[in-house]
Amino acid sequence: MDNRYCAVLFDLDGTLTDSKEGIWNSGSYALEYLGRPLPDEETLMKFLGPPLLDSFQRYCGCGPEEAADGVVKYRERYAVTGIFENCPYEGIKDVLELLKMQGRTVALATSKPQAFAEQILDHFGLMAYFDIVEGSGFHGEKATKQQVIEAVLEKLPEYASDQVLMVGDRLHDVNGAAGAGIQCLGVAYGYGGRRELEEAGAAWVVDTMEDLKNFFTLS
Repeated sequence: MDNRYCAVLFDLDGTLTDSKEGIWNSGSYALEYLGRPLPDEETLMKFLGPPLLDSFQRYCGCGPEEAADGVVKYRERYAVTGIFENCPYEGIKDVLELLKMQGRTVALATSKPQAFAEQILDHFGLMAYFDIVEGSGFHGEKATKQQVIEAVLEKLPEYASDQVLMVGDRLHDVNGAAGAGIQCLGVAYGYGGRRELEEAGAAWVVDTMEDLKNFFTLS
């Protein structure tokens, strides 16, 4: 095994699972509560990846307090229903099994609250593949992807930065990885697409799950 990749960190939404339905429905629920117009599909796509508080402010015109209320209402629906409007991508278990067979450390680094992330991994039978699970907190802890990645790296003191790889589908994954001093492999099958990932500076971009598996088979 190439020692550069002793540890592999994964994003969740758009990388391990297709969670678009639950995020969209919960976002619409929150915006209806706030009396805000429902955004078009292009705007809703921007909710897939960044921290929610940022999304409500940046894409829906909410002020800080209104955005915080929106996050509360979003989670009200998401915690009960939206969390299960979700499905692992076909083939992701094969990738995770390959990494474990190769003896690599596998971690989750998501901007989703950690309690939700753990519930999703448990529900879909993915938890057993992960040595470390890190997400954000419900009260602003680890609010950026960089902070989440750095929290994982603190638990991996045995590895140099060039031995750890982030895998994600959005520019926030690429930027967060760069800020934490590691490289990122972008997956274009997710929500950002190849152009976004390449422009953000991903070290590699793969288009399909089979490409992702092949990357780790050869590296």
